[in-house]
Amino acid sequence: MDRIDPIDLALLDGFQRDLPLVPRPFAAIGDTLGLTETEVIDRLARLQGTGRITRVGGTVRPNTAGASTLAALAVPEDRIEAVAAIVGAEPGVNHSYQREADWNLWFVATAPDTAALAAMLARIETASGLPLLDLRLVRPFNIDLGFPLRGDRVAMPGKRRVETAVLRADDSPLLHALSAGLHLTPRPYAALAQRLGRDEIAVIARIAVLLAAGILTRLGVIVRHRALGFTANAMVVWDVPDTATRAAGQALAALPGVTLAYERRPVAGVWPYRLYCMIHARSRAEAAEVLARARTLPDLVGVNHRVLFSTRCFKQSGARLSEAA
Repeated sequence: MDRIDPIDLALLDGFQRDLPLVPRPFAAIGDTLGLTETEVIDRLARLQGTGRITRVGGTVRPNTAGASTLAALAVPEDRIEAVAAIVGAEPGVNHSYQREADWNLWFVATAPDTAALAAMLARIETASGLPLLDLRLVRPFNIDLGFPLRGDRVAMPGKRRVETAVLRADDSPLLHALSAGLHLTPRPYAALAQRLGRDEIAVIARIAVLLAAGILTRLGVIVRHRALGFTANAMVVWDVPDTATRAAGQALAALPGVTLAYERRPVAGVWPYRLYCMIHARSRAEAAEVLARARTLPDLVGVNHRVLFSTRCFKQSGARLSEAA
């Protein structure tokens, strides 16, 4: 990776969450960093153009405003490109990675509802001719990937209470638009409001409600960690008994260096693992250090686990939550 400009790094590190909820958020960011509004917008546009960020926008808590799952396929090596193209052609697939495992193509699929999600998975199975692992989320322990890019590793924010009762029927287009990304203009919320046929101040207020309720897990700069030097990224899966999953998951989520932690439904006879965590690191040695500490956690000592390093990213985008969007 080329050396990143210190001001760019401060911009990325400081605003992965808490994008100002004011009519001119980029001007507010500029005031913090000693930049003009135009300079902030230009830097973000350049970082997006060079693939260091995917967007400036929101991340939506899984299975609140739509339906989502983590899925995997065991793809013969000579078909990986073709099958990855089949998977990536689905608009609802927002992340797709090759990993070091027999189940080697992993992806996240999101749809407006469970029926649309099931139909998408069926299309992928039919087109690929391969059986699919459907690993539904049971319980998140930490799903906020906005970790610091500089300095020592820290524990990620803990699990937040989620108030799904605040959701309204007209939130889906707003959440989809935030997941796709704000326009890099001086008044991005006004541009968003115009696209949705709403009022700018009302849109800002509604975003604040969705953030406070935990429907939006964060609003800010969504970075591509691999492009920023975090190239040793491992998904670790643990065969933890159902009765021990909560304690083990909470311990994992609090461990510095663990960037995601959640429980998923196992598949009997095929995939016994129910506890997952992600480690984003700059090297395999750094990832191994975090994993070594995880293995010493009382709830994980001696637990069977697998380490699946990602070797290639085929697709990374925001979740698609609206068929009409």
